[in-house]
Amino acid sequence: MGGNPLRITADTNILVRAVTEDDPVQSPKAQKLLAKADLVAIPITTFVECCWVLGRVYRFPASDVAKMIRKLVDGDNVVVEAGAVRAGLAQLEASGDFADAVIAHCGRDLGGETFVSFDKKAVDLLGKRGEAVHLLK
Repeated sequence: MGGNPLRITADTNILVRAVTEDDPVQSPKAQKLLAKADLVAIPITTFVECCWVLGRVYRFPASDVAKMIRKLVDGDNVVVEAGAVRAGLAQLEASGDFADAVIAHCGRDLGGETFVSFDKKAVDLLGKRGEAVHLLK
């Protein structure tokens, strides 16, 4: 990572360390790398995994996870799949699952017209947000 522009794709563990500040060695390294990179690409799958880790492993409330994701997304050097991130955050802030909204969003981009699931809460929340949904019973 010499004199050339530093353009990275951040793995979930880099994001988790940076936002949780839970490791005295790795957290500052992750924060420094994210700050000095010319471009930080964060694929939607990384955000899905990050939300799962922060919510299930670290047991952060959904509102805190949303704030952490927003802080990452707001970086001037950060590139994300904005529509999918917005959909995921809206679902997360409605006490739903980030991944469900990302799946619905990406499926629509691929030509799917209706989100179908056995998950009643996901279907209800997505339906309230205007998504075409179907609860399979």
